[in-house]
Amino acid sequence: MHAEYTIRAAKAGKHVLCEKPMSVNVAEAEAMIAACKAANVKLMIAYRCHYEPTNLRAVKLIRDGALGQVQAIESAFGYNSGPGEWRLNKKLAGGGPLFDVGIYSLNACRYLTGEEPAQISGFISTTDHDGRFDQVEENASWTMKFPSGIVASCNTTYGGDMGGYYRVHGSKGWLEASPAFNYHGLVLRGEFSGTKIEEPNPARDPSHFVAEANHFSNCVQNGLEPKTPGEEGLRDMRLITEIYRSAGLSI
Repeated sequence: MHAEYTIRAAKAGKHVLCEKPMSVNVAEAEAMIAACKAANVKLMIAYRCHYEPTNLRAVKLIRDGALGQVQAIESAFGYNSGPGEWRLNKKLAGGGPLFDVGIYSLNACRYLTGEEPAQISGFISTTDHDGRFDQVEENASWTMKFPSGIVASCNTTYGGDMGGYYRVHGSKGWLEASPAFNYHGLVLRGEFSGTKIEEPNPARDPSHFVAEANHFSNCVQNGLEPKTPGEEGLRDMRLITEIYRSAGLSI
């Protein structure tokens, strides 16, 4: 429903804060961006981790060189989906775990590195043949290589509890957010440059939604471009399309 209602809102002259994933395919994402530009309204995608203290702290440490040269990233997010859940119905959900929770790992690798993948390869599988995964995939796994040479490996599933985390390996140590994407209880741990940290989220939970809403409001009131505009969502949609294509599927 994201594309339809974003376009309708834009035509009505309304600014739009849209959840992720922003659409079910690239064409819809492009149409949403075009409609908002034509109507001269803001389009922001609700990537709440971009506004959340634990994730922002991780990004700053990496940018400041605390880990030295980043070499590799591992990330996963998934859970065990019960029979009959709407998420298993593609017409209702739009896609499987890659759309729903895998996108967190995909987007995290991009904001942690500050780069766009130069190469991407994906694999899709179903291991539990119990009828739950007749319409959407059970598992998705993909690897990415970034222009700097950083490599990333990500996994998502509806077949088991993966939590939601990332671990960044650098020449001077490592950094891990676990959980990294949940609403509550985020913790940042690491050992690097002779320092050991274990930092619980400093904000009162759930700070993510307040921070992103305040950012959106500020952009609307002051004519600013959102930190996570429609183009940010479009990049992920293009990469998700590539992951499926690499695995021999289309969306």
